[in-house]
Amino acid sequence: MTICKGCGIVMQYDDPKAPGYSPKAGSEYCQRCFRLMHYDDLTVSMKTGIDPDAVISRIAEMDALILWVVDLFDFEAGMIPGLNRKLLGKDIIMAAAKRDILPDTLSEEKIARFVFSRLKEQGIRIKGLIMTSRLQKMGVDEIKEAVRMNAKGRPVVVMGRANSGKSTLLNNLAGKNILTASRYPGTTLDFNRIMIDGQEYIDTPGIEIADSLLMEVKEEDLKDILPSSQLKPLVYQLRGSQSFAVGGLMRLDLIGCDHATCVFYMSQRLPVHRGKADNADALWEKHYGELFVPTPVKNSFRTFTVRKEMDKMDIAVDGLGWASVSGQIQTVSVRVPDGVNVTFRKAML
Repeated sequence: MTICKGCGIVMQYDDPKAPGYSPKAGSEYCQRCFRLMHYDDLTVSMKTGIDPDAVISRIAEMDALILWVVDLFDFEAGMIPGLNRKLLGKDIIMAAAKRDILPDTLSEEKIARFVFSRLKEQGIRIKGLIMTSRLQKMGVDEIKEAVRMNAKGRPVVVMGRANSGKSTLLNNLAGKNILTASRYPGTTLDFNRIMIDGQEYIDTPGIEIADSLLMEVKEEDLKDILPSSQLKPLVYQLRGSQSFAVGGLMRLDLIGCDHATCVFYMSQRLPVHRGKADNADALWEKHYGELFVPTPVKNSFRTFTVRKEMDKMDIAVDGLGWASVSGQIQTVSVRVPDGVNVTFRKAML
């Protein structure tokens, strides 16, 4: 039995349309991983089909140190409710990934306060927090030291939501690209063991992000939705009632604004269109799918409306990023595709 080094799946040589296929025996990587690594070409989509409960149950049965990878840009989507109960008695260290995506003006101390505040609200306890980046190799030495202090002869299981950056982090720890890393949810298909500096690490399939916008769009649109470089805040000063369309993926209506500000922290490739709230419905109907693009696969939306009670509030949309509002605003309404989670939280920045 041959295991693909990139995604952990058992290799097969018969069905080109099925996961694990390789055109020739003896290959280290399946064809899907090879195409992803060299051409960013997704030949087989696996964003659904991996049972998240089965993944967590298998992890729970292992005697291992848990390295929980959470994407700082998409933090709310990375939360796993009841994590300590599901992984009872496990030592958990959080790797807060993609620090390089957040603005430099946000200090590590402020990020840490934000993370621990959100974990406390979720009732989640961890042994430690280490910030990491994709390109700058930030946190590599700190993780290796934490593993040395806490693994105690056990393997390290690297887990997290799909697209959180687990495989990229392991490649950084190894100092070379061993595992397949991509923007597509479902890149890692099975538990995949690798040795780094004499320590066993186990990459795991991403736990499905069922409430994320990433699951509601065409995979070719992910290159525009997921930021590839540091966020540049898009700032708007507000008076009156204003509406914003983020492509055809989200509409944000801010009613009763006076000396207010709205700042978007999203991919620079996504167009943001501003207009008066009175005309928002007509503009959405007129431009949706033409000027307002990209759009979700299904043209079905739901709306969340709250009163702005915090002085500075984030509206975080799983998979898309967040908008931060401050100043006098009476109500905030956000329209997103059906099934996508929205979190109203105290501002990160």
